[in-house]
Order: sequence, then C-alpha cells, then structure tokens
Amino acid sequence: MDSKRRNRATLVGLVAVVLWSAIVGLIRGVSESFGPTGGAAMMYTVASVFLLLSVGFPDLKTFPKRYLYPGTLLFVVYELCLSLSIGYANTARQAIEVGMVNYLWPTFTMLAAIVFNRQRASFWVVPGFLLSMLGICWVLGGDQGFDVARMAGNVLDNPLSYALAFAGAVIWAAYCTLTARYADGKNGVTFFFMLVAIALWAKYWLGEPAPMRVSMSGVIYLLLAAGAMGFGYAAWNVGILGGNVTLLAGASYFIPVFSAVLSAALLRTALPYTFWQGAAMVCGGSLLCWLATRNRGRAVRRSGAGD
Repeated sequence: MDSKRRNRATLVGLVAVVLWSAIVGLIRGVSESFGPTGGAAMMYTVASVFLLLSVGFPDLKTFPKRYLYPGTLLFVVYELCLSLSIGYANTARQAIEVGMVNYLWPTFTMLAAIVFNRQRASFWVVPGFLLSMLGICWVLGGDQGFDVARMAGNVLDNPLSYALAFAGAVIWAAYCTLTARYADGKNGVTFFFMLVAIALWAKYWLGEPAPMRVSMSGVIYLLLAAGAMGFGYAAWNVGILGGNVTLLAGASYFIPVFSAVLSAALLRTALPYTFWQGAAMVCGGSLLCWLATRNRGRAVRRSGAGD
C-alpha cells in the first residue's frame, strides 16, 4: 500500500512538471496586460481561489513549527522573485532568458539534497553542475553563445530581473530540501499563495499603481497562468511530500527545454540556435547530477547486498 501511495504521489508530482513548463510564457502574458506587480497580484489571487476550491485551507496548527515558519518565508519570497523577475523583463526574449536562469533550481535542489539531506552521489555531480552553469552562460551570451562581454552586457541591461531569477532558484532549492525533511506530510500551498497575493497587492498599492489594460487575451492568460501555478504547486507539494523526490527532480530537468518551446510559441519570439544549445546544457547538466545520485545509490545497494 505504501508503495502504491508513493507511486501515486510521484505521478501527481509529474503533472506539476507539465504545468510548470508553461509558466514563463503565461506570466509574461499576464504582466503585459496587467503590469508586473498588478498582474502577479491578480494571478496569485485567482490561483488562491482555485486552491481553496480544490485543495482547501490547511490546518496550520498541525504543521511542524520548524517547517511552517521558514517554509512560509521561503515559499513567499520565491514566488515574489519568480513573478517579478519575469514581469520586469524588458522584452519577451529576456523574459524567456530570465526563466532559464530560474530553472537552475533542479541542479541546486540536488546539490542541497547531497549537502543537507545526505543524498549519496558520485563524482559526476561536479561536471553536471558545471555544465548547467555553462548552459546559462551560453543562453545569456546571446547569438554568440559563450561570450563574456555579451553576457555581462545582457545582465547589466536588467540586473534586477536576472538577480531575482537566480535568487529564486537558490531559494526554491532550499524550500524543496526543507519540505522533504521537515514538512511531515503537510501541504500549506493554499496558505502560501494567499500570503503571496497579499504581499503583491501591498506592493502594488503602496507604490505607484500602474494602469491595467483589461482585454480578452489578458483574462485568458490570467486564468491559464493561475491554473497552471495553483494546481502545479499543489501537485508538486504532493509529489515531494509523498513521492520519489529524486525521480521528480530528474523529470523536472526537462522543464527548461519544454518551457522555452512553449514560451517562444506563446510570446511569438524567435530564439537563436545558441539559446537551444544553452538550454540543452542546462538539462544535460541537471540530468548528470540526477544520474550521479541514482548510480551512487545503486552501487551502495549492490554493496550492501553482497555483505
């Protein structure tokens, strides 16, 4: 029974991988109609309603305190980094590049699992990490591929977006590691999303509210983005709470390529060949990290069987 329950949780987590592949393009579509902050606030508000209807509101009294407080902070800050990094991008192509930087989180998650959760791994995790980082440099180098000057100029053109995306990747890896270790099966995604919405609305009204252009396409983007984010995170939490975290991390490594394909289509943006090379490197490096942990685990099991 435990095995079947774990397999179902893993399958639900895989649904999140599919939904997340569309996130970057959908968030950008929302921000173009409703603004970076206002659009994100509306998106998380609608997503919170979806989650209340589908998942319900959690009983926070039953949550382990060592998970509830740091987990809430990490989740909310990550969502702010993700949504605003894409919304603040100067162009659609830059939004896709920023999204690619954020997709370093699977690699960082695996590294965090090795360091903090004592996940065994082989030496291949090192070249895997380096390949992922090289892939990001390749993406940011523009049409020239790996070009330090072009990469620096690209980042300096909008340092806030790129910094938020990178910080988000690190923060989400920390959240996944914390959840797997301390959550004790609790899922607070509905509560977390409501806090994100409140934080974004506060930022919107305390600043200078940008005008919102309501249109049919904007509303469609809003509903799709809210659905993908709300149900995606609900599915992901189910997966990492009760499923195979290593398998889910491995599957999530394909998100960068899937996301780039969907984002390019949704935003009608042509991406150069070098971008796809970089995206493939990010995926390949992440997969190397994943295989390093799987191969090490098999080696340990074979060694134990022979004792």
